[in-house]
Amino acid sequence: MTASVLPPSVTAYFERADAPDPSSVADLFTADAVVLDDGHTYRGRAEILGWLTGPASAFTTTSTWLSAESTAASAVVRILLEGDFPGGRVELTYRFAVAPDGPIADLSITV
Repeated sequence: MTASVLPPSVTAYFERADAPDPSSVADLFTADAVVLDDGHTYRGRAEILGWLTGPASAFTTTSTWLSAESTAASAVVRILLEGDFPGGRVELTYRFAVAPDGPIADLSITV
C-alpha cells in the first residue's frame, strides 16, 4: 500500500520525516497536537519539534512500509524500522488523527 491512500498531512509527514528542516514536519501538526512515542508525551508544536530534533532523530534508520489504512480523519501505518538503535529492528504502528481542516491532531507510535 502506498502513501497515496493517506490524508495529505500524513503523506507529507513521511515525506518530510528525514528532511534537514524538522520544523517542516512540526508545521504539519495542529498548534495543540499530541504525540505519544516510546512512553513519552509531547504537546504542542514546540515540544513536537523538540521530539523531532531529539529522541526521534537519535538513531540512523531505514524504514519499510508494511501496510496503510485510512479514513478522512485518521490513518494507521505499519512500518518496519531498522537501524543502529538497541535491538536494531522493530515493527511500529503509527496512528494518526487528522483535524477537519487537514493538519495532524494526534500521533501515537507503538510497537
